Amino acid sequence: MRYPSEAKTDRSLSLIILFAGTLFISASLMFVLQPLFGKILLPLLGGSPAVWNTCMVFYQSILFLGYLYAHTISTRFRQHRQIQIHAAIILISVLALPVALPENTVPPTDSNPTFWLLWTLFLAIGLPYFVVSTTAPLVQKWFADVGHHTSHDPYYLYAASNTGSLIALLSYPFLLEPSIGLANQKTYWSIGYLILCLLIAGCAFVLWKTRQNTVIVQDSSPEENNLSLYRKLRWMALAFVPSSLLLGLTNFISTDIASVPLLWIIPLTLYLLSFVIVFSKWNDKIHPVMVKLQPIVLLPFIAYAFINPADLPYWAYLALHLLAFFFAVMVCHGELAKDRPHTQYLTTFYLIMSFAGMLGGMFNTFVAPFIFNGIYEYPIMIVAALLLRPGAVVSLNKGLLQQIMAPALLIISGLILYKSVNDLLQYFDVIVISLIALTFLTYLLRGRPVAFALLTGAIIFLSLGLHGLSSHTLYQERTFFGVLAVRESVLTNEQNQPEKYHELFHGTTKHGAQRLAANLAKIPLTYYSRPGPMGQLFKEFDNNNQNWTIGIVGLGAGALACYAKDQQNWTLYEIDPLVVDIASNPEYFSYLKLCSRNTTMRIGDARLSLEKEPDQKFDLLVLDAFSSDSVPTHLLTEEALELYFKKLKPNGLLAFHITNRHLLLKKVLSIHAEHLHFSSLIQEFKPQQDIPLVVATDWVVMAKNPDTLAPLNLSRLGNWEKMPLYFDMKPWTDDFTNIVSIWK
Repeated sequence: MRYPSEAKTDRSLSLIILFAGTLFISASLMFVLQPLFGKILLPLLGGSPAVWNTCMVFYQSILFLGYLYAHTISTRFRQHRQIQIHAAIILISVLALPVALPENTVPPTDSNPTFWLLWTLFLAIGLPYFVVSTTAPLVQKWFADVGHHTSHDPYYLYAASNTGSLIALLSYPFLLEPSIGLANQKTYWSIGYLILCLLIAGCAFVLWKTRQNTVIVQDSSPEENNLSLYRKLRWMALAFVPSSLLLGLTNFISTDIASVPLLWIIPLTLYLLSFVIVFSKWNDKIHPVMVKLQPIVLLPFIAYAFINPADLPYWAYLALHLLAFFFAVMVCHGELAKDRPHTQYLTTFYLIMSFAGMLGGMFNTFVAPFIFNGIYEYPIMIVAALLLRPGAVVSLNKGLLQQIMAPALLIISGLILYKSVNDLLQYFDVIVISLIALTFLTYLLRGRPVAFALLTGAIIFLSLGLHGLSSHTLYQERTFFGVLAVRESVLTNEQNQPEKYHELFHGTTKHGAQRLAANLAKIPLTYYSRPGPMGQLFKEFDNNNQNWTIGIVGLGAGALACYAKDQQNWTLYEIDPLVVDIASNPEYFSYLKLCSRNTTMRIGDARLSLEKEPDQKFDLLVLDAFSSDSVPTHLLTEEALELYFKKLKPNGLLAFHITNRHLLLKKVLSIHAEHLHFSSLIQEFKPQQDIPLVVATDWVVMAKNPDTLAPLNLSRLGNWEKMPLYFDMKPWTDDFTNIVSIWK
């Protein structure tokens, strides 16, 4: 780079405030828009956790394109031309304001919606997000050319960018989401974007004024051209693995609670915090500590998350995963920061980092679901992160072969054991104890990264295989909406004899079960058992429900169909086509084959499907839609309940399944019932007898007319009670939800 001899050094604080403020606003807008649009898109796709992962791939891809653009124009064009090009792009992007979904946006119901989702994001926010993505590298590069006395080392400006990112992320679930509706969030974001455009114009004016008579052409330097391929690939690996881990962890923690901004933001905050720390002046002292502590944190994580998942409270599981994730990304990003080049090559360095981050997201979203039938990319990246610890040997030599030997022998021994021993499960406890002992052995190998990583990987691989054998999985497949598995288990029947049965799992949660004997196959089980709330409801209205029209949202194994009568008409709504395939396959479940009468199947999101139905169609509508253990929040809003009752007859019943380990869903429905003046009853059912596959379950029944619920309330079939009242929370709407307020 050639600087003019007449350039003067500027020491004004106002320049730093202008450029740092621009970076702060830009980063804040970027990390508010991410959860904002993820939340807007969730209702269109059934609240699936995969929505956020796909959104993250879009954000990472646009970020990479933004960095590529900044790198290209800052190295290929004169400064005046850079300003002209960027001004034109900003003016075009303003046409996309205010940010909003395209009209008549409807996802496909017969194919994977990933590419539809990416295209929708591009149309809605592509240009504004691109401009925001270019700001950090481009404005920082401009600052390097304005002649300030700190222009030689502009890395410190990223403190403003990172601060804006963290403040925006943390403020969204705790400040913006609870107090500002989605409509106002979109409006305020658009106003913030216009302010950012003015700040960028201010930075451009300073640059134009400073260099107005100077031609500066920045050519590719010899040192940049001589950056070794190995060094660039190492940068890519150190950025790729944390990006993949980020999405893997997010998928894990949002599967069983709810796909909501709070749970998206926790891992992303730790991810960004690692960048703040490693690019600070304290990294030289912190990094060695992180490298030493990582193997210690890994011991309980491997033992409890993979080898022997104990019945720990969810917060303990969450803490273990978050700790392991944080130490992994701190070590990877710490190595990345140690190897950062001179600021002359800043855009190249960040371009490679953003490209690798995009590849990590693409691996989780596009590659892993097609090559794995489970969430296996997460443990694979845990092992990959250990391989990137400092001191890893990459050349093929005797030392490397020695490090590979122990993990290889363990894998071979495990495979031989699995294949040769007929009843391996009788040695289950011994194998688990042995694997835990081997986990402690890995700690002794912490100084030899290849052996440490591969032995840890072998232990995880054998643990997953062991648990796969113990669960007797008959079928497992992965879709956009999660991992579905059919398992064969054994119960002790009424004659104290062992009896096989099938169960359906979505994620980690059982979604139905069926006994296989011909005389028992029509009996609804688990949450839908005859002694339970659903059995009580159908029995109480048995005399006057002969001609009912019934809608069921959420198919599961199809157990509810066995309450159907010949004269009734049933419509089953299911968003995941694979669930329909499994429930319709008699090799797995025969409820639909044996019981369904006058049944219509609807594929797609329930709210979108119900909107197409005639008003006052149903006598009974059952809401039983879950993604693993979480109910999609858009099915719980005030507008959703108004839609359900619009489709119900005047004396129709709405039954809501609210069994949940982590969230107090009755609070949401109680506030709706009070606000909309609906009558409601709740039963938190616990079996009084030890009946096979009859489980505890919570159901709420609602109606417009109190007389409609009177027979159920007066019956002696179960302990139906009035809903408790709550006054400490606003009603959930399509514009407002707040998961923090209902955490158990």
